[in-house]
Amino acid sequence: MKSPLITVAAALLMLGATSAANAKGCIKGAVVGGVAGHYAGHHGVLGAAAGCLYGRHHAKAQEKQQQQSQTTGQGKL
Repeated sequence: MKSPLITVAAALLMLGATSAANAKGCIKGAVVGGVAGHYAGHHGVLGAAAGCLYGRHHAKAQEKQQQQSQTTGQGKL
């Protein structure tokens, strides 16, 4: 079980090294998803992949919201 997890972690790190903008949120999501997947039926690799995708989506949404608030000059109060 450790071998596939190490392989996925290495692949994620290589992807993060080649494209830092796309990796934003991926590592944190992969860790959380991997742990959750492991405890929910020993599907850590699948959980890590899903967590990475969700983390990237969430990071992009936050970045877009931050750019919109800077453009309008309004921030959170």
